[in-house]
Amino acid sequence: MTGVAMQFVVVGASLFALGAIGFLVRRNLIIMFLCIELMLAGATLNLVGFSRYHGNLQGHSMVIFLLATAACESAVALALVVAIYTKTKTLDAARISMLNERDHVPSKFPLDPSPAEARVADYPESPSLAPAGPEPSVGEVIKSVRPAAPTGGRNRV
Repeated sequence: MTGVAMQFVVVGASLFALGAIGFLVRRNLIIMFLCIELMLAGATLNLVGFSRYHGNLQGHSMVIFLLATAACESAVALALVVAIYTKTKTLDAARISMLNERDHVPSKFPLDPSPAEARVADYPESPSLAPAGPEPSVGEVIKSVRPAAPTGGRNRV
């Protein structure tokens, strides 16, 4: 491998490694999504480096698709972060993983030092549907489905 291609590979691999370490170490959802973007940047840099080394444009065309995918992933991730924050008022991944698990038994080494009862009390009740009322009779259902007879003129059967 030439010096330029090796530089691409080293920088791309280091970006990917930094993103992977950041994703595994951090608990904030925004930082985790940024680390995923860093990993994608390292992969695209490696694709461009190998494409340049081999003298073809296949890596460059793959990078265009990867960048479009990364843009879509960023939009979906932002929507998820906003939805999760409005529901839980936190972006801590350890607290979000226990959303509706009221009977969750804490592990031997919990991530949150607060007692389990306080954690369950922090989450609002799950939404439920309102009662629908009495069930309609079969005759009422048939009347509502059957079209009314046209008025005026002859009735065709």
